[in-house]
Amino acid sequence: MRVVRYEIIAIAFASAFVTSCGSRVIVPTRTGPVATTTTYALESVGETMGLQRDPAISALLADIDPAHIGHTDSTLVSFGTRNTLSDTLSSTHGIGAARRWIHSQFEQDSRDCGGCLRVSYYGEVQKMGRAQDHEANVVDVLAWLPGRDTTHVVVITGHYDSCICSLGGTYDSVSTAPGADDDGSGTSAIMELARVFAKHYPHGLQSSVIFAAVAAEEQGLYGSKELAQHLHDAGYTVIAGMTDDIVGNVTTENGTTDSTSMRIYAADPDNSPSRELGRYAWALDELYLPAFTVLPVWRLDRIGRGGDHEPYVELGDAGLRFTERLENYNRQHLPTDDLAHVNFGYIANVARVNAITVASLASAPPAPAEARAFRQSRAMDANGKPTASASGGQAWTLSWQPSPGATNYELLIRQTTSPTWEQIIPLGNVTTCSLHRQLDDEWAGVRAVGPSGARSIVSSIPGPPRPRPARPAASAAGAAASGAAPAERPSRPFGGQQRQPPPPNCGA
Repeated sequence: MRVVRYEIIAIAFASAFVTSCGSRVIVPTRTGPVATTTTYALESVGETMGLQRDPAISALLADIDPAHIGHTDSTLVSFGTRNTLSDTLSSTHGIGAARRWIHSQFEQDSRDCGGCLRVSYYGEVQKMGRAQDHEANVVDVLAWLPGRDTTHVVVITGHYDSCICSLGGTYDSVSTAPGADDDGSGTSAIMELARVFAKHYPHGLQSSVIFAAVAAEEQGLYGSKELAQHLHDAGYTVIAGMTDDIVGNVTTENGTTDSTSMRIYAADPDNSPSRELGRYAWALDELYLPAFTVLPVWRLDRIGRGGDHEPYVELGDAGLRFTERLENYNRQHLPTDDLAHVNFGYIANVARVNAITVASLASAPPAPAEARAFRQSRAMDANGKPTASASGGQAWTLSWQPSPGATNYELLIRQTTSPTWEQIIPLGNVTTCSLHRQLDDEWAGVRAVGPSGARSIVSSIPGPPRPRPARPAASAAGAAASGAAPAERPSRPFGGQQRQPPPPNCGA
């Protein structure tokens, strides 16, 4: 049914623009009173969005081992409880023993690859609860795979803490809380990713990758919040902040079973980095793992729920949640969240979707920054008169910043009602061009292409609105009292007067 829907969209879109030859597109435009045409070499992209298979990534997928994932999850469950406030001194019980064991496994992975991973703890003592009446040392366990560009990072997390929150035990530090699915499954998946990435990429990728077992998710995402903020404060550019949370159940209470599909959650708005990351992961699954279906859900998370990708979304990064297709709330945050109800072959397939997403992101240049569209509406000469290039608003100047490592760029087009990109215009190695299309009725986006053909996520044009920093109330009141003029508003990226000649056509 999904394929049929896209074929209908593609046919409807193509019928408006494609000639009988099928390979070129004629878009009427106007320069003054004379009708002219602009020709583009458009390619239909289909569900794989024009992405290309990387043999090295395909080879990595075969090494993801369900048995190894099962051993990891079983060991995590053996610690009895991993509640954030549980024992930190015991070597066999509680969250302290769990994090030291995770650290030891990352260190073993690093030894196996000749020291390719940087293994560390990152933590802060934090107050928790509505009354801030609980305190704990929230410790994340990190395995860094440094890239050739160490300033850009791809983050994939699972939370290793557990709880019996459904019994009122959010801060219960002693009762058994197996957390086999929530989130021993996700933690086991990211630990398996660290192992196979260290084996297959001992010299790293283009960007750095952080495999992170984070804590205190159950009390309010504290571990992921501290990590995301730390990365920003330290000056890293976060390409994506993703999480595996509850990725091992395949059967509901009524017996419904689904072991062949999973969900991803990507936040609004429709042109946000998170939504583009969702489209990217969805397309990669179609390319590498067509028998294991990814169901994209275009919202931040499940209704009334949250996850460790949220702090990255709040900071303006691309964030994504990977999760099982069928949840069973009778086995979440309860002692019944045990190993008997976890499917390790299913977790392995989720980990493969993680792997193709992480490896593709880290292999590609970063997405183009500062992607903008400027309407070519009032091109003037030095005397203030319209020039021959004035389009009357039917053409746009697109621009973006160069992406480190990019050798060329591609422009993507889709209808505003389409869930994913539909057509591509190859651009070459340029950072500005003129688009002769009615962009008011479509979405455009630009992505960077590296020398190996690896492609970044798309930067939508226009992009989402930037958050405005809050103005202190006292400052605002003082300005009003003193009669000071308000601060000058930033220039709008659309419309206005164009003093320079327009750039060459996109794809010319």
